[in-house]
Amino acid sequence: MKLYRTRSGIVLESNNQFYAVPADNWDDLINQDNLYAVLQQVTTSVSAADDHQQWAQTGLLAPIGRQEVWASGVTYLRSRNARMEESKKSGGDNFYDRVYDADRPELFFKSTPERVVGPGDNVRIRADSTWNVPEPELTLFITSSGKIVGYTCGNDMSSRSIEGENPLYLPQAKSYDGSAALGPCLFVPETPIAPETNIRLEISRAQQTVFTNTIAISQMKRQHTELVSFLYRECSFPFGCFLMTGTGIVPPDDFTLQSGDEIRISIDGIGTLENVVA
Repeated sequence: MKLYRTRSGIVLESNNQFYAVPADNWDDLINQDNLYAVLQQVTTSVSAADDHQQWAQTGLLAPIGRQEVWASGVTYLRSRNARMEESKKSGGDNFYDRVYDADRPELFFKSTPERVVGPGDNVRIRADSTWNVPEPELTLFITSSGKIVGYTCGNDMSSRSIEGENPLYLPQAKSYDGSAALGPCLFVPETPIAPETNIRLEISRAQQTVFTNTIAISQMKRQHTELVSFLYRECSFPFGCFLMTGTGIVPPDDFTLQSGDEIRISIDGIGTLENVVA
């Protein structure tokens, strides 16, 4: 099932039918360990909408309310190699090699909800960065009790030139206005998402595809539950939390985003998140 947050209310998609969810508070709705069962009840108690285009035209919002967004890094081999390369000149390259094999994963704070953009909105690149890329990531939604109940597409915009200067600059390279995008929905399956699920990134410039690649989430080195267990060890999340799980797709070192570039991140079963670089 797919849960959409729109300007006119909350909409549920199930078996190609659309339902207006009788809930006013997004945070209370999604922060339930039995969310799948709750949404199942909606399909039996609410009549399907005759025309789902009516709500679609009102505009989709990012599927986030008052939650924080966190992120995990170096969970794919490609990410490890890319970050080792970008940090070589600063002498920080071996840090990423070591964390890839370490017991403790890399976790960092990514965004407040106010800095997150939704489908169709503009993501940003920093004015003081010369090397910028999107990072397509399967993003978990975790309830306040620590249970994974949903998934969405995430874009972890990254300033590689800043992080490459010094690994301690990671917060500046990762956290700024418009540096995170989520959407188009919150995917709520009955069972955990399948390992063979694919993530696809496509970047277009002047209506021409300039980069595309695909990877399966089975290529992740760490388990989703492992990442969650470390995140929740000493942090509480009263409204739940979104956790980006890292990227296995990194454009070549001679590529950098430009204003006007169109970014499409697609994940099997979830849909496509589209944004334009401001």
